[in-house]
Amino acid sequence: QDGLTGSAWGDWTLYTASPLRFFGGGSSSYQSFDPATELGVQEPIGFWDPLGFTKGNDEAAFKRRRSVELKHGRVCMAACMGYITPQYYKFPGFLSPSLGVKFSDVPNGLAAFSKVPALGWVQIIFFAGIVEGSFGF
Repeated sequence: QDGLTGSAWGDWTLYTASPLRFFGGGSSSYQSFDPATELGVQEPIGFWDPLGFTKGNDEAAFKRRRSVELKHGRVCMAACMGYITPQYYKFPGFLSPSLGVKFSDVPNGLAAFSKVPALGWVQIIFFAGIVEGSFGF
């Protein structure tokens, strides 16, 4: 930039790749959202959307779907760890002292549903609701 006049040194239209150009290129119109340019698009597949969820190029919907996908992935990882961990480790002591149920008495896998007392499930669901409401996940 010229210090005296404030104008650019040379023709501004020549600087098409300048990071100072918000809209890029030589066009002055607003660029629409392109999900194929988002982080995570990699070779050799490139942008892959076989069901056409991003057909409308709605950036807000794309970012919401991406955050929901991350949340579901995290829930799945926690569920897998919850399924695998009892194979190798069980807490010492009682799960329900009033009913005499020890942690070691609870079987692995889906058979555990029948052994955990109903109030235990209520506590688990209540805690999950508090986590969801408090942290905005």
